[in-house]
Amino acid sequence: MKIVIKIGGVALEDEGTLHKCARAIVEMAKDGHKVAVVHGGGTALTRTLKLLGKQSDFINGLRITDAETRDVAVMVLAGMVNKKVVAAVVKAGLPAVGFCGGDGMTFRARKKETKGYDLGFVGEICSVEPRWFEAIWNEGGVPVLSSLALGSDGEYYNVNADQMASACAIACRADTLIFLTDVAGVKDAGGEVMPWLTTKQVPTLIADSVIAGGMLPKLEACSNALKRGVGRVRILPAAQAEILPQFYFQKLDYGTEVIGA
Repeated sequence: MKIVIKIGGVALEDEGTLHKCARAIVEMAKDGHKVAVVHGGGTALTRTLKLLGKQSDFINGLRITDAETRDVAVMVLAGMVNKKVVAAVVKAGLPAVGFCGGDGMTFRARKKETKGYDLGFVGEICSVEPRWFEAIWNEGGVPVLSSLALGSDGEYYNVNADQMASACAIACRADTLIFLTDVAGVKDAGGEVMPWLTTKQVPTLIADSVIAGGMLPKLEACSNALKRGVGRVRILPAAQAEILPQFYFQKLDYGTEVIGA
């Protein structure tokens, strides 16, 4: 099976959680699955920007990205964070190849338009060349992708990592897309984790302000993946990453399964 796993939040900040995720990824790959990793790094980027005296502002979960912020994003996401994830996978027992969407022209982006706002160098994926993933898989490696892509103007664009993971899963014709997150799953109005969520329910939850912030682009990414052929999509807490290898073989008691309408 082809499986795309998106890692973000605490999994990138806490060494123990990151290595737990890496061990699960390697176990899945050694079981014969083709596993690709897409990572964010927003916390590290915000921290670095703060050190440089720059404030981060967000619209619907997306960071407003001027040219300077974009350059720092390239440094942090494609550099420090990407190589940190590569090192964790290698330590867990398999070779990993780290890259960003600009490498090999793997991902091309266009400027993301948001009504009433200019997000700057924030992009959305418009084309993907999956052969580089296949090349790494064929050599027994794990591709590790940071969420940056090149536009037709030759500029790098910061892409929401959830949406990058969705585009990756669609292009690679993945069987499964899994989001490892800080939260236990998607919560209902009462604060309880929803074990199942259909894409039809999402607009109502947004309208009622049950879903907001960073969960907005995540659920948009989930819906897009399901609409375009990805078989299963699940949001799981990174703290329980050790259950990943059992994903297809037993009922999981954590997270939220997102189901197409």
